[in-house]
Amino acid sequence: MRPLHIVLVEPEIPPNTGSIARLCGATDTVLDLVHPLGFSVDDRHLKRAGLDYWDQVSINHWPSLEAFLAEQDENDLFFLTTKSDQAYTQAPFVPGARLIFGKETRGLPEEILALYHDRCYTVPMSNPKIRSLNLAMTSGIVLYEALRQISE
Repeated sequence: MRPLHIVLVEPEIPPNTGSIARLCGATDTVLDLVHPLGFSVDDRHLKRAGLDYWDQVSINHWPSLEAFLAEQDENDLFFLTTKSDQAYTQAPFVPGARLIFGKETRGLPEEILALYHDRCYTVPMSNPKIRSLNLAMTSGIVLYEALRQISE
């Protein structure tokens, strides 16, 4: 079966990326990092969050979002954003799905959300005073739903 991918577009916070890398290692999920990154991959906070699991993670580096998208099958793309009303539980995840998350401060580019509006999903929240969930937490929530769906 084709592995799932978590795609981080221009991540900015090293501990988030480290935690997501550890999640990927634990689930045999591929981590795709779309540059530019907001930190060095040698960052001590990044390494500490991933602890000693880095050798267990398959990581792809992409020079840009455009380069990443040019190499993908559109049917595998699932964009996660706060700017959607479509719940992630409604996404028809498939083996090889790319779960795409934007940078912590701005999310995904508006033009990408507009272009792929039918492939955008959100993690619903009950409290409108909370802007969004942490990137690592959201990645785990969505990844485990995708794993649940494709294992049925």
